Amino acid sequence: MSIRSIVGSAVVAATALSFAPAAMAEEITVKLWSRADRAGPLRAGNIVAAAETLNAMLKASGSEKSVKVELIETNAKGFDADALDLLKAHSVGEAPDIAVAAHEWIGSFVEAGFAANMEEHIASVPDLYADMIPSLWTSVSYKGNRYGVPQDSEVRMFFYNNDKLRALGKSEEFIAGLPAAVNSGEFTLYDLCDVAGEAVEKGIAEQGLLHRPNIGPDFQMLMASFGIEMYNQEQAKLQISKSKLTEYYGWLRYCVEKKAIPADITSWDWSSVHDAFRGKKTALIKFHGIWHGNNQIKAFGLELDDKDGYFDKITWTNAPAAAKGGSPSNMSHPIVYVVNEQSDQKELAAMLVALASQPVPNTRHAVTTNHTPITFGQTAMPDFVEKGWLQIAGTPLLKYAQFMPNHSKIGQYNSITFQGVQAVETGEMGPQEAAEFVIEELEAELSDDVIILD
Repeated sequence: MSIRSIVGSAVVAATALSFAPAAMAEEITVKLWSRADRAGPLRAGNIVAAAETLNAMLKASGSEKSVKVELIETNAKGFDADALDLLKAHSVGEAPDIAVAAHEWIGSFVEAGFAANMEEHIASVPDLYADMIPSLWTSVSYKGNRYGVPQDSEVRMFFYNNDKLRALGKSEEFIAGLPAAVNSGEFTLYDLCDVAGEAVEKGIAEQGLLHRPNIGPDFQMLMASFGIEMYNQEQAKLQISKSKLTEYYGWLRYCVEKKAIPADITSWDWSSVHDAFRGKKTALIKFHGIWHGNNQIKAFGLELDDKDGYFDKITWTNAPAAAKGGSPSNMSHPIVYVVNEQSDQKELAAMLVALASQPVPNTRHAVTTNHTPITFGQTAMPDFVEKGWLQIAGTPLLKYAQFMPNHSKIGQYNSITFQGVQAVETGEMGPQEAAEFVIEELEAELSDDVIILD
């Protein structure tokens, strides 16, 4: 795909927009909703910059129209609170033309009549979206259609301390082959806990495997390893399998009994989890997000550009399958752009989203926030090559990415299933008892929004 073809598609679209009825020069205001986000200011900033690009295109096409972006910056503490505020604004007719949001709210936005179906827009400017990493479209899909555009991506995977693997007697061939062994299904979750437990038993590590200490989406990659599909696309409902949930909790108990997973980890705080892997370096394995890469580099005494040094110290893998020959998985949680279905400026808003999603602006965001790209071509861009080698290395893992279901009650679902994690790891309940408890709670709290498969 050439730069000329991309620009050509955008100019054609901009020209079409310029023929909307207007007798005189006119400045059109497009309202953009975004929570104040110091960690990602270009999520909104790239839309503002896209207006400058679009204005140049409109001028070149002979249009006397121009576009101005009015930023509505909220003080919501998180994306969930922000999404609820956005829905309230929509309910009283005060919704913006574009919103920056967490992808799992897409379903709620669609059902509320806020999110516009983007299929026609995407088809109208195919060159602007042709290089999008295919798996990312899943994050904005609802009932078979795309209702948003991924603004960034990330990957959450397993980190291994190679020096501890070496101290355990693992060969360089074993260490280098771990990612492939996981992807082929040769190295399973049970193998992982056996290795982690052995490291603790022999005093090489104080902790074998660390996970997040609180409720969150990371556990979904483990559930996927046991064949748990959390979402029914056709019915747009959450779902759970009692038998597979029992297997998942059984594995957690297996890991605790092997002393691989600390039984009390759900009482830890985040600083203790991070410090155990990259500070005190007492842990063998941890799973969380790629954005910790730079902190790991510093903690291991490396230079930021020392790619070889980093991968000498740390190995990444997807979450292994539960059984030999199974499929691996990982977790991604994109932030997305959503266009208001009821906006008078829907086409202009969609074009701003398209322009903000191009390689140059998106790369500016990604390399400064440690996010993986949204298009394959970005990995060859100078800024990524120079500053984003961690993100380039993580991009192939997106092939195996899992995404949270686009359902408003996924937070409750995660909270309830986490109660089972706590109960099993602390020994309060056995795997089957925990699964039965979780099923009962899901049915009680989610009612018709959850399907119990067995």
